[in-house]
Amino acid sequence: MTSDSRPTSEPALGPGDDASIPEANSAHRPVLVVDYGAQYAQLIARRVREADAYSEIVPHTLSTEEILAKDPAAIILSGGPSSVYADGAPRVGADLFEQGVPVLGICYGFQAMANAMGGTVAQTGLREYGATETRAEGGARSILNGIPEVQSTWMSHGDSVHSAPEGFETLATTAGAPVAAFANEERRLYGVQWHPEVKHSAHGQRVIENFLDLAGVRRDWSTRGILDEQVSRIREQIGDSRVICGLSGGVDSAVAAALVQRAVGDQLTCVFVDHGLLREGEAEQVERDFVAATGVNLYVANEQERFLSALAGVTDPEQKRKIIGREFIRAFEEAERQIIAQAAAEGETIRFLVQGTLYPDVVESGGGEGAANIKSHHNVGGLPEDLKFELVEPLRALFKDEVRAVGAELGLPPEIVGRQPFPGPGLGIRIVGEVTGERLDLLRKADAIARAELTAAGLDDEVWQMPVVLLADVRSVGVQGDGRTYGHPIVLRPVSSEDAMTADWSRLPFELLARISNRITNEVDGVNRVVLDVTSKPPGTIEWE
Repeated sequence: MTSDSRPTSEPALGPGDDASIPEANSAHRPVLVVDYGAQYAQLIARRVREADAYSEIVPHTLSTEEILAKDPAAIILSGGPSSVYADGAPRVGADLFEQGVPVLGICYGFQAMANAMGGTVAQTGLREYGATETRAEGGARSILNGIPEVQSTWMSHGDSVHSAPEGFETLATTAGAPVAAFANEERRLYGVQWHPEVKHSAHGQRVIENFLDLAGVRRDWSTRGILDEQVSRIREQIGDSRVICGLSGGVDSAVAAALVQRAVGDQLTCVFVDHGLLREGEAEQVERDFVAATGVNLYVANEQERFLSALAGVTDPEQKRKIIGREFIRAFEEAERQIIAQAAAEGETIRFLVQGTLYPDVVESGGGEGAANIKSHHNVGGLPEDLKFELVEPLRALFKDEVRAVGAELGLPPEIVGRQPFPGPGLGIRIVGEVTGERLDLLRKADAIARAELTAAGLDDEVWQMPVVLLADVRSVGVQGDGRTYGHPIVLRPVSSEDAMTADWSRLPFELLARISNRITNEVDGVNRVVLDVTSKPPGTIEWE
């Protein structure tokens, strides 16, 4: 760090480099979501947890024996892009349905289930995508209990189940699916053609909850249980050793650090590298509010000049990302050496490193059990091979919303727990062009105005994220006061999403957009135009760079 580096107050860490997913509460048998390549597999697991039942995702490559070894309370077979009769399509063993474990098949999982047990799956010639009217046969019951006989469901299929397996009753139909849902109540086996995990399915959560109840799954899993369980695990792992944690200013690292601090107190030292690329007030929140809420020992490294110097003249976004990542690691390692030296002088060693790894990070990076590698995450697969610390990852089994709930239980301030997702490279990739101190100041002011107005309008919970982007290499003509100006445009990018894999642009009220635009052009020197990005993901990404 720099000569301005300074300690501030006190906390500690969780599992090793094992890629398996620890059960967040060992007293709860999991509901296993078998992933057949669905874009919504994580969403299914989240919906189960929202129903207060513990869930885990496993790859379809697991054998029936391997699935049963996890002692599941129930199993959900996800959707997927394949046709069950195509060469190389994922299969489900018929023996899975002979084990007495309740099963729910969804979309492809529904078809694979029907095919494995002797039903008929084929193309109908009528594909169904999007909102589809679904009608219950003989009244809504079983997994459709409490749901209107005619409901709107979200479909995405070209194949359909034409006949249910022997012993199964058809529960629902659609124009393109002669069998849109079925059940064998005696064996507690169920299936639906639509996607109940998607919010567009009007009664989808009720379908999932009905299945959990019919399966006899315990629905008492909570963030309170997560907190108590992880505190116990952390204490067992760390013992009386010292630990270190890199604090980014984001939700994940803050909650991980607070959880470890709750477990082992002043055995933890957190390192905050202030690279000067955070939004207005965020560095101060880390140094002031986080310390006040947790009492953590905080080592602050003021590295603004280091990062600005390294970024000078650089405009390529990928190069900016690499530079910021490289300098962060170097700065953290310098701080780490000082902390290790101090511990050695006191006759102690630092054995553990805390990471804010989340469950989606692990699943998308391969999950350690043959799951597809969607993208590598720096905190899962990007660590040095010669890492000399044992990892503590207390959030490894949790989704983002669960992390926020744990943070609230730990007493972290709403400004930290409710913070919108923010990229690791910070404002460095929200400036399209070279990053300079002047441009950072300009963007911070514009961003602060936009966030303040969004909060004042009461829309923080509706807008998942609102990047504010400075087009530093673009100039536009304007008229301000009595003169002609030649200033920069600011882009507003409000989006709504649940998992960042897909997103839609948020339809903000015109009055709010007008207030934001007027304030930015009036209060931020150098900006004379505000524009709105109305692109969904795909085809656009959430960030511009």
